[in-house]
Amino acid sequence: MKKWMKSTAAIALTASLVTGCSSSDSTASTQASGNSTSEHKASAGAADKFKEKLSLNLMSITYEGGGWPDKHPMIDFLNKKFNVDLKFQWVPSDSYTEKLGVLAASNSFPDAFYIDMNNFLKWRDKGVFLDVKPLLANFSNLTKDIAPNTFAIGNPSGKVYGVPIYTPETRDTLVIRKDWLDKLGLKYPTTTDELYNVAKAFAKNDPDGNGKDDTIGFSTSISGGTNFNNLDYLKFAFGLANGWKEVNGALVPWQTQNKELKDFLGYLRKAYAEGVLDKDFAVNKNNDPSVKAEANKLGIHQLVATAIYADGSSGKTAPNAQWMTGAPPKGPSGLQGVGTASSSNKVVINAKIDKNKQERILAILDYLTTPEGDILNKNGVEGIDYKKTADNKYEKLDQFDKDRPFIIGFWFFRKTNPLTTFRLWDDPDYAKRINAIFEENAKYANPNKGVGIYSETSAKIGTSLDQKLMSEMVKYIVGEIPAEGIDKAIDDWKKNGGDKIIEEMNATYKLMK
Repeated sequence: MKKWMKSTAAIALTASLVTGCSSSDSTASTQASGNSTSEHKASAGAADKFKEKLSLNLMSITYEGGGWPDKHPMIDFLNKKFNVDLKFQWVPSDSYTEKLGVLAASNSFPDAFYIDMNNFLKWRDKGVFLDVKPLLANFSNLTKDIAPNTFAIGNPSGKVYGVPIYTPETRDTLVIRKDWLDKLGLKYPTTTDELYNVAKAFAKNDPDGNGKDDTIGFSTSISGGTNFNNLDYLKFAFGLANGWKEVNGALVPWQTQNKELKDFLGYLRKAYAEGVLDKDFAVNKNNDPSVKAEANKLGIHQLVATAIYADGSSGKTAPNAQWMTGAPPKGPSGLQGVGTASSSNKVVINAKIDKNKQERILAILDYLTTPEGDILNKNGVEGIDYKKTADNKYEKLDQFDKDRPFIIGFWFFRKTNPLTTFRLWDDPDYAKRINAIFEENAKYANPNKGVGIYSETSAKIGTSLDQKLMSEMVKYIVGEIPAEGIDKAIDDWKKNGGDKIIEEMNATYKLMK
């Protein structure tokens, strides 16, 4: 296996369920050399529309490594192609929701910006976002690339607020240090009990061989104080919903699953008490588990499978780390599941900006869904980030790793193309290896039945309710309260607004069926 890529967190937001090499990738060499005649005509026609130079302010989320500087080859390329002056504002993931709140309070949203579904639903009906539906007929690449049902996620009938960002459904997978398994004479675990034993051995038996007690079995972070990151393989094994599940025709949230929650939290409580769970889990930032994995300290993790095979370094302290993946572990009742997402996050356009700016932003997004735009998104600018060789192959240049041109696709917008990390210079067998992993993941999909359904109560107080519940769950994990405290915390969640959220969600859900 190749070494694990340094920018694991970035890849983990964007790589994808692969059902085979797409036609856009199989003809990448032809497309990189030039577009079809019709595309050239379209570009010429587009140039006529871009006579007026426009300044555009865009904002997106960032993870490890941060965003681009203002002067960057990708920005220069897009500025020239669309006659714009792009200004990207890159906001760290840990503070992105807070940033949106500040912008809303000051009524100063940028021209276009990334937004997740929860925040989208919060502001969807407040006149903030442009309804792009009347304009989509002029941007055929977008409508060809994105399915109507994907545009519809989270939108009221007849409206399309924003352009959905492609996200593969079963994108995340459990990964385990193969070299550590081999060193300790262990096998890949098939149940949660076996996984616990492996994690304990990783934490206690010096798998890195440095003679120090400095390794971790498994880790997590608490996103916004509301969710356990990187533990889907455990949550779903214990029967917890991926947000919301359908039971007897009704939606049920994970926050009210008393038995499943106590079983899952009991597993974490034991792991914490025995030094198997990362002792810093409650204060970890979103990317800390990935940082610890790269630093040769963590043996079990969750990430997108493409990171296992991606070119690059796993970090200076773990240059020879080997990771493997397989089926998620079975829980006590035989349940299994992998991280499962939907294309619910969006790029939204400020409804109050000039119409010319609105259309120019859509033109840029439209271009990024073309084969040419997809190649730019993944490989960067030809002659700067890569070059074509004498034998009609492609070679990555040193500037590629410095520029990180791919982050516009990772963190802002990209084409519906499952091979998001497949470069022009990559070995075609790379896609086959990833394909095998994602085909396995697809067997264990666990979709969130509540995606795109709006609850006014949830928008107002859902986050604070979840944070209070999470606070009590953390207390239980670290041994400060008994199991009965979880039942009380769930009851408090329900009576302080959770029951109203369930009522509102189900009222809308019934109308959709």
